[in-house]
Amino acid sequence: MRESSSPLAGLRRRVARIAASGGLSGARAEGWLASGHAGFDAALGGGLAVGRVHEIFADPLDAATAAAFAALLALRGGGTAPLFWLRTADAARQGGHLYAPGIAELGGDPDRLLLVETADTKALLAAANDALRCHGSAAVVVESRGRLPALDLTAGRRLALGARDAGTVLLLLRLGAEPAPSVADTRWRIAAAPSRELEANAPGAPAFDLELLRWRAGPAGGRWRLEWNRDDQAFRDAALSGAVLPLASRRALEPHGAEAA
Repeated sequence: MRESSSPLAGLRRRVARIAASGGLSGARAEGWLASGHAGFDAALGGGLAVGRVHEIFADPLDAATAAAFAALLALRGGGTAPLFWLRTADAARQGGHLYAPGIAELGGDPDRLLLVETADTKALLAAANDALRCHGSAAVVVESRGRLPALDLTAGRRLALGARDAGTVLLLLRLGAEPAPSVADTRWRIAAAPSRELEANAPGAPAFDLELLRWRAGPAGGRWRLEWNRDDQAFRDAALSGAVLPLASRRALEPHGAEAA
């Protein structure tokens, strides 16, 4: 599950072998990384656009929730293709390590996860650019905590071009940070939602509150409460739905995503 951060030559060879063996099937084949929730995906035109950058923000207390959402969503795409997860060693010390048995318990395949830890944020962005050049990955997730000054508009454009050229979804997991102008196609805020306990007080399915803060292709402001269905390997309406507002049709609202920060 873990690989060294530099060089990435070994990872590139592994990705190339998987791609050559036909691993690129699944939710991202049509140009979208779909959640499996019909209403959510339809509101976004099919899901999260492939070849684009998508930002996920969360408060520190919801860091694990946001990471779980990013991992589950990313693992839906690409068939058996690998998922790159990049973070600094300091982020790993603050947030703990990804738990492979937990991913397996939720129905994901932890063997697809290639974890890259770097010494600092400069190396993190360099590794992200390298990972995006590895055609055939299901997605690239870049986890950071707090402010990330190295991710200015120039660095963001470089990552966006890499995601576009590779046809890969790039998820920027921004924990304990505040949104700022960026090249992201969509920007989200995610928090934990209550779940319904199962029989014998067993924990219920993980549930997530999602808010769309920005969307370049249309209006922002949509809210959803979703939970993960392990059996279907997809998101669905949460058992305790609460008061959530789906995104209105882009035909019903005048697009203004480009005006958002």
